[in-house]
Amino acid sequence: MGVRVYLGVGVGVLSMSLAAIFIRLADAPPLTVAAYRMGIAAIVVGVMAGVAARHQFVTIRRPDLLLLVASGVFLAAHFALWITSLSHTSVASSVLFVTTTPIFVAVAGHYYLSDRLGWLTTAAVIVSLVGGVIIAAGDWAEGERHLYGDALALAGAVAVAGYLLVGRRVRSSIPTLPYIAVVYAVAAVVLIVGAVASGSQMLGLPAESYFWMAVAALVPQVIGHSLINWALGHWPAVNITLAVRAEPVIAALAAIPVLGEIPAWTVIPGGALLLVGAYLAIRSEARQRPRVAEQD
Repeated sequence: MGVRVYLGVGVGVLSMSLAAIFIRLADAPPLTVAAYRMGIAAIVVGVMAGVAARHQFVTIRRPDLLLLVASGVFLAAHFALWITSLSHTSVASSVLFVTTTPIFVAVAGHYYLSDRLGWLTTAAVIVSLVGGVIIAAGDWAEGERHLYGDALALAGAVAVAGYLLVGRRVRSSIPTLPYIAVVYAVAAVVLIVGAVASGSQMLGLPAESYFWMAVAALVPQVIGHSLINWALGHWPAVNITLAVRAEPVIAALAAIPVLGEIPAWTVIPGGALLLVGAYLAIRSEARQRPRVAEQD
């Protein structure tokens, strides 16, 4: 089982790391990409859940539905914000900022516990702020558009934190497939409605765009996230979360040969600080989770 888990985590992290590359290659309006990515993923996961876990849907209680809808809305907001950020800033900066989610989860966790911020969380926030300022300084030299993209990616990280915190309330009682099937469906509906309402082009795009949007749905979303969710049943959550820290590094390296995109030099020191900040936040959150369990 050990080798299988290592392999699953490795393939899962690699698959998720390539999301930004596939999105850029799609060369389509951001909301269109978000809507198609989530829509295709929702269909695939829905079919999987209907075939393999149909009987598990009875675990969803009526009070859970509002939380599932909220989780789906947060997930939709994440994709809308992050995918839009890729149109304004570099892959490296965007992925680094959007993966600062553990910091927001750790801070929110402390407030949820009505506890003062521990030194690990405080250090995580300070280190991450310094790292963010360094990256922003480099992107400022590239123009205000890059800073706007950085801000969108950071907002996408906040949205993911909301998705995780809301989802945590129901994940203990609802199996993985029914949970993600409903949440993905909600997110897909929100994004499709948003794309159509905003006038984002959905039809008449080049075949290559539809191909890469489908790849973005199947590889990072269906394969990557599914493997990570599977691995959570065999590895401690903190280990999985730390493994996912490799995502921005892989994405930045892949963008160099595939997109010809070399990030500003400030991404290296700033990104390193963001990764350290995320690590500290993960360790802090891992310490407080047992206390949350005791209160639940």
